[in-house]
Amino acid sequence: MVGESNKIFVDEQQPVEEPKNNEPNSWKNWDTKKRIKVVAIVTIKVLSLLMLLYLFVCALDLMSSGFRLVGGKATGKVFAEGAILSNPIAGLMIGLLTTVLVQSSSTSTSIIVAMVSSETLSVQRAIPMVMGANIGTSVTNTLVALTQSGNREEFRRAFAGATVHDMFNWLSVLVLLPLEIVSGMLFHLTDGITKLINFKRNSNSNPEFLTVITKPLTERIVQLDRKAIQTLALQPNRTDINILKRYCSFKNESDNGTFSLVPNRHCSFLFAKVPWAEWIIGLVLLLIAIICLCFCLIVLVKILQSLLKGTVKNLIFKVVNSNLPGRSRYFTPYLAILVGCILTILVQSSSIFTSTLTPLVGLGIITVDRVYPFTLGSNIGTTVTGIMAALTASSNELKNSIQIALCHTFFNIFGILLWFPIPFMRFPIPMAKKLGEITATYRWFAVVYIIAAFFLIPLIVFGLSLAGWYVFGGVLGPIALILIAVVVINLLQSYRPQWLPNVLKTWSWLPRPLRTLAWYDEHLCGRRCCCCCCGKTRVEPTTNEYLHKNESYTQADNVDYL
Repeated sequence: MVGESNKIFVDEQQPVEEPKNNEPNSWKNWDTKKRIKVVAIVTIKVLSLLMLLYLFVCALDLMSSGFRLVGGKATGKVFAEGAILSNPIAGLMIGLLTTVLVQSSSTSTSIIVAMVSSETLSVQRAIPMVMGANIGTSVTNTLVALTQSGNREEFRRAFAGATVHDMFNWLSVLVLLPLEIVSGMLFHLTDGITKLINFKRNSNSNPEFLTVITKPLTERIVQLDRKAIQTLALQPNRTDINILKRYCSFKNESDNGTFSLVPNRHCSFLFAKVPWAEWIIGLVLLLIAIICLCFCLIVLVKILQSLLKGTVKNLIFKVVNSNLPGRSRYFTPYLAILVGCILTILVQSSSIFTSTLTPLVGLGIITVDRVYPFTLGSNIGTTVTGIMAALTASSNELKNSIQIALCHTFFNIFGILLWFPIPFMRFPIPMAKKLGEITATYRWFAVVYIIAAFFLIPLIVFGLSLAGWYVFGGVLGPIALILIAVVVINLLQSYRPQWLPNVLKTWSWLPRPLRTLAWYDEHLCGRRCCCCCCGKTRVEPTTNEYLHKNESYTQADNVDYL
């Protein structure tokens, strides 16, 4: 094994040495002309940084609008299938898939809240859907991490920082969903709380912060009817509903004594008068948003690299990743959770907050260990905005709206209690780091992971859940047992190899396709792809980062995913 320490969570990067004041590049040794020049350049870079951040947030908004136009109507109709939603596993996968499609957990949870408020959907059936929405929202920052794939070390850190959110959500669902199915824990807890609350409607309880800044640009490009998907979920047979808001005013016209509203004036945004189908406009928006997103992130990273180096990078690294003094250092990660929660409430989007952190993790400014509590705080913050949105419901709908919003909050709180207070239980961190190491070595695996985790596996599980519990258990049960056995054997290989028979001390007896991703590099990607894209050169982690390695692997081929 590498090293003798038993520490699992350690800093990923050591700060570089600070330059000495007597060096030629020191501020004290510069003349006035050079100081003015440096200050001017830094000012321009900071202003460019702010502009790129603004465009980055706008691009995320446009990407969300594009996904809604492409899959919004299908999403609304899927939510209307009451028979399907009676199955908690199907409900979980619907919540996940629809959130991935519309790229917004706020949209999917608002649909759920609207259906619960109108009693179209019961609170018990809605809880698994909220859990699924919690998983689906983490796809955005995982996609953002792909933009740093050009540099292997940055990509390793960025992908680990992004997927720590995925790992937390999946692990929380794997534990809490079975508990909820068996005991109704979240339902009974929130039901008791809502019975003790004196509900008062507050129509101004959902203030906008970030959208006030981004609307002037995004509404010049596209405007959507925010209630359209909810209306389709509540009234699936209606065919006259459009998600794209083409008309901004209507007038009454009489036809044989019957008055009806007809369009009077087109809206003034870019796509208002474009006669294309909504899904085509959505695809165009997606293309524009992705190009803008990639451009912003690439230039953003370059500017940050030029600004945050040497003493400045050391200072920020120490401030962000250091602990509070004395015994209060144990409360440092909880302070990070609070900061993540407050910032997410301010921007009203966990996707935007976590996606902004991802490039900083890639640059090594924030460690994966420190971004983890920020992400947990973001999960809590997005549920607070859900509670604020629920408070806008009418008086007779308020109780159910608040109850499902509280279910979302307590789901995340219980997840944090499981996977954070005890350092040994912070499994999402080493899992995300291992995934980052694999994707840095085989960069194509990042795309495979996204497709499998957010599309393929949910669709398969959804289909099996519809076939009945016997089919579901008969197919997934053996697969789950095999995965558990593999994990246990890997742990024993790393920590207690003497407990295993000789044949299980390594995986060298398995065929290569079952124990290494290098085989897929060689046979599926091809030699040129392997060298240029997939990466034949393995990225070795720093000595203080992944301490527990299977020393028996050195006797055979690398086992990349077992």
